[in-house]
Amino acid sequence: MQPKIRAGEIIGKSIISEETGRKFGIVGNIDFIIESGELLNLILDQSTNHISELNLKEDNNGKIQIPFTAVRSIGDFVIVSENELI
Repeated sequence: MQPKIRAGEIIGKSIISEETGRKFGIVGNIDFIIESGELLNLILDQSTNHISELNLKEDNNGKIQIPFTAVRSIGDFVIVSENELI
């Protein structure tokens, strides 16, 4: 059985590209649907220039959103697939 990770444990972790190892920023928050618990997006804090090159959507506060479907693994870092972001 996979260990459970709570949302509060993800906030503050670095987001890293699976393909290139480039750092995109830090998880600042998580968007989800309250009724179902479906995870929608990771909201970036301290985004780097690497992520700005991908032209991703922003939230109402101008923070970049990474679709949760791009997340490959969560451990010491949050690993995302750049191919899923393009």
